[in-house]
Amino acid sequence: MLNALVTLAAEEGETPNPLLPAWYDIIWSLVCFIVILFIFWRVALPRLKKLLDERAVAIEGNIAKADEAQRKAEAALEEYTAQLADARAEAGRIRETAREDGRKIVAEAKDQATSEAARVTATAQAQIEAERQSALVSLRSEVGTLAIDLASGVIGESLTDDRKAQNVVDRFLADLEASEQAAAGGKK
Repeated sequence: MLNALVTLAAEEGETPNPLLPAWYDIIWSLVCFIVILFIFWRVALPRLKKLLDERAVAIEGNIAKADEAQRKAEAALEEYTAQLADARAEAGRIRETAREDGRKIVAEAKDQATSEAARVTATAQAQIEAERQSALVSLRSEVGTLAIDLASGVIGESLTDDRKAQNVVDRFLADLEASEQAAAGGKK
């Protein structure tokens, strides 16, 4: 097959170069290229440039928005951190105030309990003293009656004089108290 082509080319005479096209092909190709280049230059390139400019503006706007959002987020984070620090400090102050109030309440309760205990003790002592006095009066009358009866029996006469009887009872009780005090003083 190759031989057939070579022989055919040799018969024609002048052999054209297969790498170079004919002049009419070059001219029509150049005209088509210039028309396509003109259309591309006048129509496609401005639209492409406009589209790329719009995308660049949109991207720059989004970058600006992202930067603004990041600045706002950083500001919000700083504000949040400051508020958190303030809240922690406030919580510390509240805890310390609560502790102080607790201490005051405990101290007031202790003072109130102490004063209440003192009041109850004083009331109890007053009641004991009143009962002691009542018992002493009752004891004096009973001891007086017994002493008068005994003294009447020992003396052999009736002690009907209340004044005398009272003096005898008082003297007897005074002697009894003196002997109790002497016995208590010896024990100490």
